[in-house]
Amino acid sequence: MSYEPLYVAYLVYFNRDRDYFECHEVLEELWLARDRDPRYKGLLQVAVGLFHFRNNNVRGAYKMFTSAVSRLGSYPGDELGISMGKLVSEVREYAKQLASYDDCPFPYRDLTIEIGDTELKQAVQLASERIMPNIPQRRKPERAHSKQP
Repeated sequence: MSYEPLYVAYLVYFNRDRDYFECHEVLEELWLARDRDPRYKGLLQVAVGLFHFRNNNVRGAYKMFTSAVSRLGSYPGDELGISMGKLVSEVREYAKQLASYDDCPFPYRDLTIEIGDTELKQAVQLASERIMPNIPQRRKPERAHSKQP
């Protein structure tokens, strides 16, 4: 199976860099190009949920995680070359903990997407050699400001 370069880039940014903002950027482009495929939307939401929680937006993280679980939960355990079932289980547990965060706060933690397909592992390895990390990572959308005359 051949994998979309934007999907491969998403996995590099997700697992290697933990750059969830950039994950959103690349996967949103693929999601739109692939007629809003719910698998890509769900994976995008996992990254956005992590981005929110890392930036202390507990409510936003919870909403993204529950939506991601809803979108991804019906797919096979091994989907798109990754351990989708494991990821969904981890995101579901994260959302459960976030639901009671006010009573039982806990520290932020990253997730790792387990890649099962050998071809995808190789594609991610090759891409990681050519994709430079965004340092420093963006912490919010950056808008171009027009210059005043």
